[in-house]
Amino acid sequence: MPILLSLAAFVMTLLGGLVADRVGVRRHLVLGVAGGVMLGVVAFDLLPEALSASPLSLNGVPLPMLAFALAFLAIHAVERSTGIHDVHEADYAAHRHARAGVGITAGSALVFHSLLDGIAIGAAYQAGAGLAVAVAIAVIAHDFTDGFNTYTVTSLYGNVRRRALTLLLLDALAPVAGATLTSLVRIPGGAVSVYLGLFAGFLLYLATSDILPEAHTSTPAPVLTLTATAAGTLFMWFVIGLTD
Repeated sequence: MPILLSLAAFVMTLLGGLVADRVGVRRHLVLGVAGGVMLGVVAFDLLPEALSASPLSLNGVPLPMLAFALAFLAIHAVERSTGIHDVHEADYAAHRHARAGVGITAGSALVFHSLLDGIAIGAAYQAGAGLAVAVAIAVIAHDFTDGFNTYTVTSLYGNVRRRALTLLLLDALAPVAGATLTSLVRIPGGAVSVYLGLFAGFLLYLATSDILPEAHTSTPAPVLTLTATAAGTLFMWFVIGLTD
């Protein structure tokens, strides 16, 4: 099952890299929904499941919540030091002649991020099939943007189209590899809860610092974007209610 779910992430990543530039004025709505879905998974499923699975605490704080804060701070530190998500469409021309190695490095970092997505699906499945479905929906929702970013950031820094497409393919395959890995290796119960906390922090950071701000950048319809985000959150509430 985790591998089948990760195949949907594979398709969505490819779709994001190949057709994101054609989404046009509707792109902000797609991103708005994705941000809402990610928020819903964190609030309604990942954190509750992580807390119920681990009674352990450190200095009065549950270990999954410490992992949640650690992941949020860690991805923030990585982004600030590498500038992976600092490049937006208005900056493309100004950076066109930068070193190709920067684009390869940034694209590779996004591939590693997608590998973690697949591991998250597999780890969630070890905690329960319903949780795996919820996590997979969140992963699929933001993999469109992952594919978009992998292709554009790689090509932005002077890499030829073939290299950008190669990294896009690797990015699409990464969730499948991660889900396959966790299907072969059993994660200890305590470690699963900590990992779910880590992934929750990672997912919330992506939603609040990348997906939602980009959704509201130069949007022609801010109210519709907010509505799309609320709809994505409510959708996950409905899905999680069905899978519990």
